[in-house]
Amino acid sequence: MKVLESKINKTLFLVISIIAIGTLGYILLSGYSFVDALYMTVITITTVGFGEVQPFTSEEKIFTIFLILTSISVFGYAVSSFSEYLVSGRLFEHFKHRKVEKQISHLKGHTIVCGYGRNGKQAILKLKNYNKRFVVVEKDKERSELLDAEELLNINGDATLDETLIRAGIEKAAYLITALPSDANNLFVVLTASQLNKNCKVISRASNESSYSKLKIAGADNVIMPDKLGGDHMASLVTTPDVIEFVDRLTIEGETTANLEEIYVDDLPKKFWGKTILDLDLRNQTGCTVIGFRNPDKDYVINPEASTKLVQKAHLIVLGRPEQISKLRELF
Repeated sequence: MKVLESKINKTLFLVISIIAIGTLGYILLSGYSFVDALYMTVITITTVGFGEVQPFTSEEKIFTIFLILTSISVFGYAVSSFSEYLVSGRLFEHFKHRKVEKQISHLKGHTIVCGYGRNGKQAILKLKNYNKRFVVVEKDKERSELLDAEELLNINGDATLDETLIRAGIEKAAYLITALPSDANNLFVVLTASQLNKNCKVISRASNESSYSKLKIAGADNVIMPDKLGGDHMASLVTTPDVIEFVDRLTIEGETTANLEEIYVDDLPKKFWGKTILDLDLRNQTGCTVIGFRNPDKDYVINPEASTKLVQKAHLIVLGRPEQISKLRELF
């Protein structure tokens, strides 16, 4: 893309330069006004064959010959360059990516997902279900084309490079999920993201337990080990099968199928700030039950007391049937 943009800029520079040289030359040699000089330059380099503003002297004829020969070379180069990229499709691809990057530049508080593999796809599906804005960074060209086909905002590039994350809007992103297959690459992404945006919450995938602490030190807020989670889940189906099966039925899938919901106290009406969970009266109003509370220090309380105060920057975890969760969203 950089080569194409450089070539386009070079072509435009040459065209503008030849027009400027021609206009200035006619002003100096013939004493034309700016408009007459520009007119003579345009009809000369385009070879349309209109007559001169006034008869040429020998010096003016030599300058005109030089202008014609130079403009033929410049326009020949321009046509050749545009034809090359037009036929190959790279010109359309260039403008398509420019359009995507313009859309990304308007995003704020979005999520960047690095990697469109198995874990990346699951993350994207969840974000789509919740109508969250996100940008995918994928190095593989074929996978990027699949994302284009699904009309998902994406950047085709190496997520470990600063410039790629900047193109994805890391400076204004609220979250970054790195789900690359290599722990080393995930480490690079975490380090880069932490430097470019200290307020961005970074969630990283890890394959090896030895990578866990390194990713946390690098700046990852959460480190997920899919293989370990899968093994624990399978063992739990042996030790506590009914409990796990019940938990599996508790979904957070999306707008219409969720059984669990998170409420940010700051998003509640101000009249509830400083009040208690009992004052919120969720059970009577929506049928939902508060099963968890996270205080501003990020400590979790399971099945909090009704007298627990609703302080700012705290969160409530609420359980209910899908229709109850929908009612909860309508009210709060």
